[in-house]
Amino acid sequence: MTTDQAPGRAPAGQLTAGQLTVGQLASLAGVRTDTIRYYERAGLLPRPRRTGGDHRRYGPADLDRLLFIRGAQRLGLRLAEIRGLLTVRDSGDCPCGPAEVLLRRHVSEIDAEIARLSALRAELAGMLTAMPGPDCPDPAPGTWCAPELLCPEGGDHDVLVLR
Repeated sequence: MTTDQAPGRAPAGQLTAGQLTVGQLASLAGVRTDTIRYYERAGLLPRPRRTGGDHRRYGPADLDRLLFIRGAQRLGLRLAEIRGLLTVRDSGDCPCGPAEVLLRRHVSEIDAEIARLSALRAELAGMLTAMPGPDCPDPAPGTWCAPELLCPEGGDHDVLVLR
């Protein structure tokens, strides 16, 4: 990299010529170099072209693919799902159908998680409402609740239970 080159930018002509180093590609994509190497091992990025000195060299298609992977990860897609989309994309077929199926499934998962968190929030809010406030008596031995909040079986009446 020359001294007049800003970080995160490819030196003029190197991107179109496919001459980016792994460090330059990582900088442009906002990832670490070991992430790029991992994606190569995982089959998400194709093996790069090598120089005579066995150094990796990347081009615009590699940057495009890496940005696609990062965007899909931001949407919550797993690497296996991204690999499937890339396979469809590489075949020349439109990846919209498979992407729609994945995204609909993820929306359903998010809806279920929101419902679970809403129920948890309601449970916690109920527990807060039942708290005695600043005049809180000392807890019963071995518990975190006041003796009057204990269940007859000896457990705490409103214990937070993660489901």
